[in-house]
Amino acid sequence: MHKSFDILGLGSTAVDELLYVDAYPAADAKVPVRRRERHCGGLTATALVAAARMGCRCAYAGTLGDDEQSQFVLQRFREEGIDVTHLRRRPDARPIHSTVIVDQGGQTRTILYDLNGMVGADSNWPQDGLIRAARVLFVDHCGVEGMIRATRVARDARIPVVADFESAEDPLFPELLGLVDHLVLSRDFALEASGQTEPAAAARELWAPERRAVVVTCGREGCWYVTDQQPGVSRRQPALDIEAVDTTGCGDVFHGAYAAALVHGLDVPGAVRFASVAAGLKATRRGGQAGIPTRAAVERQMAKAFPDHSKHVEHRTVQNT
Repeated sequence: MHKSFDILGLGSTAVDELLYVDAYPAADAKVPVRRRERHCGGLTATALVAAARMGCRCAYAGTLGDDEQSQFVLQRFREEGIDVTHLRRRPDARPIHSTVIVDQGGQTRTILYDLNGMVGADSNWPQDGLIRAARVLFVDHCGVEGMIRATRVARDARIPVVADFESAEDPLFPELLGLVDHLVLSRDFALEASGQTEPAAAARELWAPERRAVVVTCGREGCWYVTDQQPGVSRRQPALDIEAVDTTGCGDVFHGAYAAALVHGLDVPGAVRFASVAAGLKATRRGGQAGIPTRAAVERQMAKAFPDHSKHVEHRTVQNT
């Protein structure tokens, strides 16, 4: 079947108002804002922009409105070459609105978000044929019922599903979690979802027979992952050795780069390396999506940082005797 898109994204978009300060303020303090920026963000939106920068044909089929913030997101998508012709419109729909306080001294960011008007994936949209026209489906936790339906369509068509989850509050979430074959989670959420205390153990605990990979990202500590080649083994991928400037959106960039790597034919270890470098390069640049590197930049850095692709540490599952 002819594939119209490399990656089809469903889920969250956001308008991020970034405030750069010297240090995160204590309670009741007054601190000057050194710089103010406005960017398009959100789990799915940033992942799609990252994948587009990596040379993928991307499309967004979520729901937005006619307000100024929705128009801002759509304009950014168009500037990145992301197809929005399959977008669904609702007058009351809005992107997430976030204020991000970037601590330039401590190299951290704190996100305050407003979900008012945010509409997740629709259980009747997009049409099955559009999902089947993609090489990879990207989902998040916004609109779990709709995500379950889309993921089932993709799995039936043997289309890889890459997921970024940050919430398990929906009662149907366990069903969605079980359908994803490329599960890429932050350390905090992976530990919460698995009940484990270490990321290597969390990756193994979240394994399921239908999965291709479980990846647990740990920021500057790198990431741990398990593949279907050795489901009892957790491997560690070191993070890029860099001086971080702005970590806003690094996790979302990792997800988008990972999905792009699958499109480009990399295996899971190669995709993890590629995504790790992309996220590391992003951390050296200011802005969420503004700092996302290109595919060429990532590949150049990969050649420098990981000439020996065997740099893995293995933690095997201990078998009961």
